[in-house]
Amino acid sequence: HLILNNDDVHTFDYVIDALIEICNHTKVQATQCAMLVHYKGSCDVKKGSLKDLKQLRNALIDKKLNATIN
Repeated sequence: HLILNNDDVHTFDYVIDALIEICNHTKVQATQCAMLVHYKGSCDVKKGSLKDLKQLRNALIDKKLNATIN
């Protein structure tokens, strides 16, 4: 699982746009994930192979977001 963690720095719109761009989320899905990250501290944003998840994690990190693989 690719997990996005809360950072208290970026706006909801920034996170939503990043999830749409990088993880191919719909607007609704990205919004729900952003809300979960904000209120719960983290959210599983993608499942997949380790190779694919590493690329997505690196892309999120390039946008200065806090992402991990579990």
